[in-house]
Amino acid sequence: MIALKGGLGAGKTTLAKGVARGLGITDEVTSPTYTIVSEYEGRLRLHHIDAYRLSGSEEFHALGGSELLSDEGGICLIEWSERIEAALPEEACVLELSILADESRIARISGAALEAILA
Repeated sequence: MIALKGGLGAGKTTLAKGVARGLGITDEVTSPTYTIVSEYEGRLRLHHIDAYRLSGSEEFHALGGSELLSDEGGICLIEWSERIEAALPEEACVLELSILADESRIARISGAALEAILA
């Protein structure tokens, strides 16, 4: 599970497109802002979630978010994950994208599971 953080235009959907390509997904990947969840089939099923319009973790769970997170045959990529932070599993990988003054991007990766690997 990858939790994506970053403001408008930081590159969250562009990153999602790259993940999809890496999974062998040939469908066009677009931002699921209005649909909330888009699903794609590849080597693994990709659940591309945009939490921007959600009111919080309770709404995420009501929409079936728990089932998506527990899909052993898939991966969840959640844009605007900070809006549903309480719903994220402890082992979530958090990728935060920031825009620098020169319009380049920087990515910061964190998460308990990643920290355990590095320890």
